Amino acid sequence: MLTWKKSSVVKIQILSKTLVKKILFLFFIVLVSSTPAYGHKLISHDDTHRNFESALKIPDHKISWAIYENLGQNEAKFYTFEAQKGDSFYASIVIPKIEGLEEYSPTLVLVGDDNFQKKKISYEKNFPGDEFYEPFGQITYWERQELRTDIPADGTYFIVVMDEKNQSGKYSLAIGTIEDFSLVDFFTILPKAWIDTKLFVNDYDSIAISILILIGFVSVPILILFRKKLIKLR
Repeated sequence: MLTWKKSSVVKIQILSKTLVKKILFLFFIVLVSSTPAYGHKLISHDDTHRNFESALKIPDHKISWAIYENLGQNEAKFYTFEAQKGDSFYASIVIPKIEGLEEYSPTLVLVGDDNFQKKKISYEKNFPGDEFYEPFGQITYWERQELRTDIPADGTYFIVVMDEKNQSGKYSLAIGTIEDFSLVDFFTILPKAWIDTKLFVNDYDSIAISILILIGFVSVPILILFRKKLIKLR
């Protein structure tokens, strides 16, 4: 009878370990499969980029980046990057689909040196705008303006996003078009980006649920080891 109990416990342990591995593998597959739709590497910041001198540096304007922002009335945020003559440049603004932001649309400006005529892009379509769903963060956005241009000369350039309508709200600034993720990014950058995305849209419930699931993943192996030790002590 004791042999039967030990055999049953071992089988349960093997099944539990297999189940955990399958769940973790499924989670990884979902993460990988959703990443191409996300496309952007997230740039974190301390919200101090309020003028040209403190502009947030974009490491490479060709790589696809995203920056989450809160913008108050009559405020502006500044970003800077280095570019060479003939480089293609892309930037766009999207607004998270949150009540109260249906008609929110900050202005996007590309600024260069004294010889560069700045490009000022305002949103001129109907509100609330076209929608698109981003699977990585499970968030729907309203599309706003985008800028596509060729860089006319080598130099330092700036992107300025500013309020000209006495509005306040949230926006995501996207820069670049080349997706550049490594295998390491799946375990470092992407988990943090997911959390930052949820914080950006105030989705605290999803974060809480994910923490509980993570605790469950960690707890199962610990419980298995604990039970194994108890069996040995009998």
